[in-house]
Amino acid sequence: MQTENHHSLPAGNTARGKFSRMAIALADWSERWFPDALVFAFVAIVIVFLAGLCLGEKPGNLAKDFGDGFWELAPFTLQMAMIIIGGYVVASSPAVRVVIRWLARIPRTPRGAVAFVALLSTTSSLLSWGFSLILGALLVRQIAQNIRSVDYRAASAAAYLGVGTVWALGLSSSAALMMATRGLIPPAILKISGQIPLTHTIFAWQSLVTAAVLIVASVSVAYLSAPTASHAKTAEMLGVKFDVDIPPTDPSQTPGEWLEHNGILTVLICALGFSYLVKIFIARGVLAAFDLNTYNFLFIMLGMLLHWRPRAFARAVSASVPATAGVLIQFPFYAGIFGIITKSAISNRLAEFFVHISNTNTYPLVIAIYSATLGLFVPSGGSKWVIEAPYVLAAANQLHINLGWVVQIYNTAEALPNLINPFWMLPLIGLLRIRARDIVGYTALQLIINVPLVLFFMWLFARTLPYVPPTTF
Repeated sequence: MQTENHHSLPAGNTARGKFSRMAIALADWSERWFPDALVFAFVAIVIVFLAGLCLGEKPGNLAKDFGDGFWELAPFTLQMAMIIIGGYVVASSPAVRVVIRWLARIPRTPRGAVAFVALLSTTSSLLSWGFSLILGALLVRQIAQNIRSVDYRAASAAAYLGVGTVWALGLSSSAALMMATRGLIPPAILKISGQIPLTHTIFAWQSLVTAAVLIVASVSVAYLSAPTASHAKTAEMLGVKFDVDIPPTDPSQTPGEWLEHNGILTVLICALGFSYLVKIFIARGVLAAFDLNTYNFLFIMLGMLLHWRPRAFARAVSASVPATAGVLIQFPFYAGIFGIITKSAISNRLAEFFVHISNTNTYPLVIAIYSATLGLFVPSGGSKWVIEAPYVLAAANQLHINLGWVVQIYNTAEALPNLINPFWMLPLIGLLRIRARDIVGYTALQLIINVPLVLFFMWLFARTLPYVPPTTF
């Protein structure tokens, strides 16, 4: 068991001690006061409904708007669920598990382990937020068995940092991928913004610099806030016990079962799938072809190949499905919010409000604060963007703000409330067998540090980008 010498300097006189005490205090507070994730969605519905009434809308019309919008995001809901499934299937494959065991042996001290998890969580989230969640959870489980004195809450919070900081600046950005995929852009948004390529959003140098700064800041805070061994709450103290999540497949007994345990069909299907990917990448270019459908298709093919046998792949998918429950039940309610906002006077009034209180210099700050605030009630990068985009982009056109950077302002700011909203914690805490309130104290400290950084860079880089009128061809 590895420990750190925490007696060399008085904790009260070091940055480490201050951050650690602050994180522990926030953790104690959150254990008492944080509600369930679904409550946030319900509160948002009430607030939006009351806002509609205040603007003179009839209750019956608002109820109709809610019902009409309830299923409008059904295809997008499936895509979000498939991101979780694909990320889980890849991360839980035998080959990736070997890599996780190797990674878990790299850190030698409890604090070093927390910082290491934070680094992998944030960087892997740029590839896939679903993969980042599962990879982080599996890594923490292994580290907790290797370094018994690591604070399980701090390590678990570190595994979640990608979703609360930079995921939307990476390849699984729901808003950026939607705006780059003409068929996924709702008509009401398309006529305002046109199609916005990824080179104007997640691959802009301004976005890449922002992501790098946030990763460095998040890893540093994770290291400084992790309790030393003498103050840590270990997995054992929290009553967490580990077992094998996906049992090995049984040997085949019948000719039919032989196909389930043989990789021949997997090879044929994966060859077909990867041939399709190569074809569209060549025909359209990698960046243009990389939309949500292509992204999910790639991860499903990788998952099949890594699990090799159809039975093993099916078991991994079955194990991943519970993690999608929150998406499947809550997204329709967000779609209902979208229906109320876009079909009533709320959308136009909000656009007028933002134009009235903003100018070219202050608009990035206003939108960043608004997106982060709304994220407390609608914790979804994609469905919340559908809610905001009509009036946010319309106001940006009037103020001549670069539309691609508006998407990135949204992407960066909307991730912030994930640090304290338990919705996206659900897959992680299910694997780690803890509660959201166990880690919110540590993630709340990250929020305090990241907010001023996000606001500054969103304002600064907006000044470096020219306005480009929307194109709809």
